[in-house]
Amino acid sequence: MTKILLLMFKATVVNIQIFALTLLFALPLGFIVAKGRMSRIRIVRSLVNIYIQIMRGTPLILQLIAVYFAPYYIFGVSYNRFTAVIIAFVINYAAYFAEIYRSGLQAIDRGQYEAGKVLGFTKAYTFFHIILPQVFKIILPALAGEVITLVKDTALAQTIGVAELFRVAQNAASREFSTMPIFVAGIFFFVMNWVVSKFFSYIEHKMDYYQG
Repeated sequence: MTKILLLMFKATVVNIQIFALTLLFALPLGFIVAKGRMSRIRIVRSLVNIYIQIMRGTPLILQLIAVYFAPYYIFGVSYNRFTAVIIAFVINYAAYFAEIYRSGLQAIDRGQYEAGKVLGFTKAYTFFHIILPQVFKIILPALAGEVITLVKDTALAQTIGVAELFRVAQNAASREFSTMPIFVAGIFFFVMNWVVSKFFSYIEHKMDYYQG
């Protein structure tokens, strides 16, 4: 069992890498997508809306398969499985983050932009110092929910053969004829989600403290 636990700890690093890299790229990409979704240019707005609808309307597992296998069948080119996982996760979660950002941005009264202009603030200063803090507070609960979902979704990397935690647990369960590794993997995921949840609770508490 000790050997299995060591393998599972090692596999957990893969899940953490998927989680971290997805956030690193999807959070800023989601903001760009949100701005495109709100663009005054109709063609841009329409294309971005189609992208969001596809990403949110199809299963992530299908997107993983498409991202990994489509280049081979279309161009005859294959590439690293882990890279495919990151690409699929990023384009999927960017769509969800974009809608969260959009809801936050549209919740802010346009009058605040005008007030910043009257006070002599630049658009950039008004956005980053007045608008963005309010947007972040509004979207924090929804953002936390998506990030917690991301922790669990990292298990889907096994779909294209990436040796993440749940895949290792399943293989161990098959070899040992025991469901114990599966339950242990569940505990691992629970702990990771607990850490993420506590982090967002801390951020929310700090924001309430400073704004109070």
